[in-house]
Amino acid sequence: MAIDGGNQQLVADTVPFARSYQLEALEMALKQNTLVYFETGTGKTLIAIMLLRSYAHLLRKPSPYIAVFLVPTVVLVSQQHDVVKTYTDLKTGQYYGDLGVDFWNEATWNSQMDEYEVLVMTPQILLDALRHKFIRLDQIKVLIFDECHHARGNHPYACIMKEIYHEELKNNSPSLPRVFGMTASPIKAKVSKAHDKETAYMEEISKIEDLMHSKFYTCSSESVLTRYTPFSTPKLKEYHHQDIPHETSKILENNLLKCVEKHELSLRRSNISESAKISAKDKLKKLRSTLMFCLADLGVWLAMKAAEVYSHVEGNIYVWGSTGVTGDRVARAFSRDAVKAFSSLIPSDPQWSIGNDLKANMTAGYVSSKIVCLVETLLEYRELKDLRCIVFVQRIVSAVVICELLNKLLQESTGWKTEYTAGGSSFQHQTREEQRKIVENFRKGTVNIIIATSMLEEGLDVQSCNLVIRFDPSSTMCSFIQSRGRARMQNSDFVIMVERGDNLAIANVNDFLESGPMMRKECLSHADLPCQPLSNEMYGEHLYKVESTGAIVTLNSSVQLLNYYCSRLPSDRYFKPYPRCTIDKELGGCTLYLPSSCPIQNITVSGKNIKSLKQLACLEACKKLHEVCALTDNLVPDIVWEEAEDQNYGSEPYLDEHVKYIPRELVGSHGSKCETRYECYLIELQLNFQYDEKPRNILLAVHERLDNDLENFNFDLNVDRGKVAVNVKDVGYFTLSPDEVAVCQQFQVALFGILLKHDLDKLHNDGLTLFNYLLLPFLSSNDEISVDWKCICAVLYPKRSSLDEHTDRCSSEGDSYRVHTKNGLVCSCMLENALVRTPHNGLIYCTKGFLDGIDGNSCFNPKDGESITYKDYFKKSHGICLQFERQNLLHGKHIFTVQNYLKRCRNPNKKENSKSSCELPPELCSIIMSPIPISTLYSFSLLPSIMHRIESMLLAANLRSVPMLQSNENVVIPTLKVLEAITTKKCQENLHLESLETFGDSFLKYAASQQLFKTYQNRHEGLLSLKRERIICNASLCKLGCDRNITGFIRNEEFDPKTWIIPGTNSGYELSSWKKVYIGATRKIKSKVVADVVEALIGAYLVAGGEKAALSFMSWLGISIDFVDVPYMRTFNVKAEEHINVNYLESLLGYKFHDASLLVEALTHGSYMRPEIPGCYQRLEFLGDAVLDYLMTLHLYNKYDGLSPGLLTDLRSASVNNDCYALSAIRAGLYKHILHLSPDLNRHIGEIVNSNESISIETFGWESEITLPKVLGDVIESIAGAIYIDSGCDKERVFKSMRPLLEPLITLETLRFHPISELNQLCQKMHYHFDKPVVSRENGMAYVTVEVEAQGVVHKASRSARDRKLAEKLACRDVLESLKESMSQQFN
Repeated sequence: MAIDGGNQQLVADTVPFARSYQLEALEMALKQNTLVYFETGTGKTLIAIMLLRSYAHLLRKPSPYIAVFLVPTVVLVSQQHDVVKTYTDLKTGQYYGDLGVDFWNEATWNSQMDEYEVLVMTPQILLDALRHKFIRLDQIKVLIFDECHHARGNHPYACIMKEIYHEELKNNSPSLPRVFGMTASPIKAKVSKAHDKETAYMEEISKIEDLMHSKFYTCSSESVLTRYTPFSTPKLKEYHHQDIPHETSKILENNLLKCVEKHELSLRRSNISESAKISAKDKLKKLRSTLMFCLADLGVWLAMKAAEVYSHVEGNIYVWGSTGVTGDRVARAFSRDAVKAFSSLIPSDPQWSIGNDLKANMTAGYVSSKIVCLVETLLEYRELKDLRCIVFVQRIVSAVVICELLNKLLQESTGWKTEYTAGGSSFQHQTREEQRKIVENFRKGTVNIIIATSMLEEGLDVQSCNLVIRFDPSSTMCSFIQSRGRARMQNSDFVIMVERGDNLAIANVNDFLESGPMMRKECLSHADLPCQPLSNEMYGEHLYKVESTGAIVTLNSSVQLLNYYCSRLPSDRYFKPYPRCTIDKELGGCTLYLPSSCPIQNITVSGKNIKSLKQLACLEACKKLHEVCALTDNLVPDIVWEEAEDQNYGSEPYLDEHVKYIPRELVGSHGSKCETRYECYLIELQLNFQYDEKPRNILLAVHERLDNDLENFNFDLNVDRGKVAVNVKDVGYFTLSPDEVAVCQQFQVALFGILLKHDLDKLHNDGLTLFNYLLLPFLSSNDEISVDWKCICAVLYPKRSSLDEHTDRCSSEGDSYRVHTKNGLVCSCMLENALVRTPHNGLIYCTKGFLDGIDGNSCFNPKDGESITYKDYFKKSHGICLQFERQNLLHGKHIFTVQNYLKRCRNPNKKENSKSSCELPPELCSIIMSPIPISTLYSFSLLPSIMHRIESMLLAANLRSVPMLQSNENVVIPTLKVLEAITTKKCQENLHLESLETFGDSFLKYAASQQLFKTYQNRHEGLLSLKRERIICNASLCKLGCDRNITGFIRNEEFDPKTWIIPGTNSGYELSSWKKVYIGATRKIKSKVVADVVEALIGAYLVAGGEKAALSFMSWLGISIDFVDVPYMRTFNVKAEEHINVNYLESLLGYKFHDASLLVEALTHGSYMRPEIPGCYQRLEFLGDAVLDYLMTLHLYNKYDGLSPGLLTDLRSASVNNDCYALSAIRAGLYKHILHLSPDLNRHIGEIVNSNESISIETFGWESEITLPKVLGDVIESIAGAIYIDSGCDKERVFKSMRPLLEPLITLETLRFHPISELNQLCQKMHYHFDKPVVSRENGMAYVTVEVEAQGVVHKASRSARDRKLAEKLACRDVLESLKESMSQQFN
């Protein structure tokens, strides 16, 4: 039993198949920090597994502790992760750079440690997490270092121990992790010949033991291991070097030099920047040097193959780094010329092959003697069953071409398949999955030979590997030992190829072979000696520590951290921010110049050690950046923390189920014992078209007064024949007795039931009612409220009086008589205005009286037949014999169809439907209600739409009243504006939120921008943009809307009369009261809809009450913004006249600056890194963008009052965009005054200015076929921001100054839609199939194909440009033109 550093008891948890030396090593590892030194293949990882198993009880969740398993390469992460998962029950996670862990914060790491017990990762990840204090050392119980021989110099292994572990050790921390290391060679590099080998070995071993604060454990001799593990037999293979024929070599050298000169000339003639030219020239020389190396080392044929490889490389993936698009193109062209140069010296005979006569080809120089030696060595193993061979080379290009050669020479004769692995470089890059498949096929035997670089020296475990060949010599002792260890099979060979006569190489091989026993001896000789404290050389590094968190940055890490910080500053295609350093070696000083968007401009340090001056300056810069909060207390860039917060903020799940609110004014109960008072509102209906039937006015009776805005308001209904004007006005109140209420309720339930459901069985209320308001036919009266009781009582038919009494009364008054009906004999007056039902067909009609002279014997002409009598018609069509054929027929009309008359874009139909009227035999009619005029039925058919609008208005009024209660502003917002804001386009009504949303969006952006600009005066634009996005993004606005229960008020569905609840009927809803509304059923609302409504409500308060009202509403929402003037602290102290033509620019703008340095700042691009100008336009651009956006939206909204919402949005999109601004900058000549140091920007602006097209464009950039530099548009925005600040936030002054620059402003007449949005809208409207654009890239160009299928015809266009967006725009424009031409031909 052992005790760990935290005084926890440990019991060894072994596996049955563990070997004796593994168990001994485990026992030592449980007692103390241990480094296991065993040869490759001896099972070191199993010891680590047993150690983890022994600590498992301390790691299992909910334990706060973890174990960390470090591996030096990404390839090994998944391999060791799988091993830990296989042999333990611990939850294991794996981590490497491609997973994005470099940008994780403390919260993310905490979540990982809460979930996993063992974390397998590359060491830089742990080092960064420890430095930033995202992970603390006391949280780690076991720290495993695979291939621990890397722990030297500034390797992350060494930094973890020096910077973190030994700091804790020095402070006597009680909770240090157990350290366990594994290696096949304690010494990585070859020891110097100047020292005694034993002494040198002892020193190197002591260094790593002291650094790792651990002791080595190994076996006394190799024989202990050989009982369990086979070792390969080393074999020295000497080859005689034979030079390429001198003449051949000289010709090729000269030809390649001429190729370089040719392409250098093409570079000089190109229009790329000077820095890109210099970089490309350097790459050409390195490429030539590489090909010359291949020529000498591999031969002409393989050098040609290498040139072919380079000629096909796409993109910026040359091994030496990026050359830019043009540089890459030139390098590929050079490689193609090189291929021609090499192939010109290779036989052109089609019968010739490189494998025909290898010796002769070697003599001719087509292959080198070294290659011949490799082939011959492999063929010596031709009889070996299931060959598994790894050939180690130094260069990736060698691996690629040797692989091709061996497949050509050996696959047919031996069946051997060869692959190569290339890692650690972007040249011929292979993914981890591709590498894994190659190794897996190697294990299976479908791949026999792998040509590999050093990446396979470590960690590859293939038990069946029986041959390893060192084509190129090992550079270190560790490399030698590890490559030898790849051969795991019994009786395997390790072949080392050396040039005959190269005594140094042979001596190195012998030294490497002798090193094993000597290292083992030295490890054992001082196993009992304690580790020593680190020497100053290893330990005394400067660092900066944050006291609150313990996060550190060292000299070594400061350069990386500062570069990372600068990389996260705002940039564009013309400038990437980076720190620039100048060192004065004579004075021993260093000045560090930081990008202009950085709050610290320059740092100056001095010191004696010239080599560390840059690091010292970077460390001081990191310290200063932390002091001004540009680096957080975890020493990460502020923007990284903001991004993490942004992700966390939007991570809460959104529930799209929301209740629907019901206005309380329409909900209530009728008194049962006493009279009920009703507030009355007259609904006046007026047609704007000619129609036989005039609607009658209706009285709305409710239990409580409606909102003031509903006491007199009007709107239009869109009916089939035109518009119906609806006017609602307050007319006072009246009282009704319980019996009167009951009959009124019965009347409206019956009438709406007939109109909406055509179902007589559902006329009676059978439960609790939701809406208990009354809708009653109104009688004109000047003095008092009067309703048509005669009509209302029609619902009581036939209970009111006896037939005899009624007939006698009617006979005395006029020409009434008795008529036979389905109800029996009735007075003829009862059929003058009645609702009847004909049982033979189940239809319901309204009657308008009798047709004089037309009875059952009268003839008529059916639409599809000859003249026939009504009597014969009913007999023939319905099998009914008319009994009273001499009775006059009734003039009947089909009852009105109830529709959504609020829906916009209804097509007027002025013709009367021929089937709307008909002749009815009275004897076939059953009277439902009488008397009831047809005008009443017409009005009641309109009422569902009218009441839906009134209900919506009441909801809007209720919503409006909530924020008003908490507002100090005495502003009344019209209910109609609130209704507009809560009505989405999906409702298909004449009013919807789009205009208000556009206005509210621009104001919110402006308000948030000015608030952030003045609050964070030393923060760069990228950070401000992130903070602004968090305020104005849909997720934030949706959350605010949900928190304030706005969702219940949203109108997001087209009105469907079928779902309208008839007042007085059972709704099926369970109501609960919430403040001023009732809660009804639920419906689904998307999060963006909620956000849009919030923006529209801001717009409504802005339009109706001004900015203060909008700010007050935003404050109620939870957006705290004010327009309080805060002094802008200027650190931009320059003499403006020395840098720009101030007088000219002020005259151009029509504005005199109080502080002209603002104008300098507004015109300074980020690339202008000059110490005399400490800043750039990015912050002012951030502010000016929002100011101009708001001002242009305000201008358009005021100018085009009453414009349809969609058009206002289109106008704004066309007016407020970078292309529009960029053209304005060109027309005004502002490009001449921009301060920058970017050759690319200078060239791009020159191309634009020299193009007559761009200046003459009057379509505001939409139709330009060139990409306009964003910088030009940015400058327009930054100048607006400068004037805004200088004028004391005077928006009118900004618009007055900027308007002349932006003229001509877009109008309805000059509006042109963006081709992409116009094509999308057209396809949606016409239901065309619009495929997603297909995008590809080649030679730095973007190729976009757009395809639309319209009525079976495919319209397709492909365009290319350097910018993908431009290519897509042009392709969409071409397809749009094709569609419009096709449509015009169809109409013609």
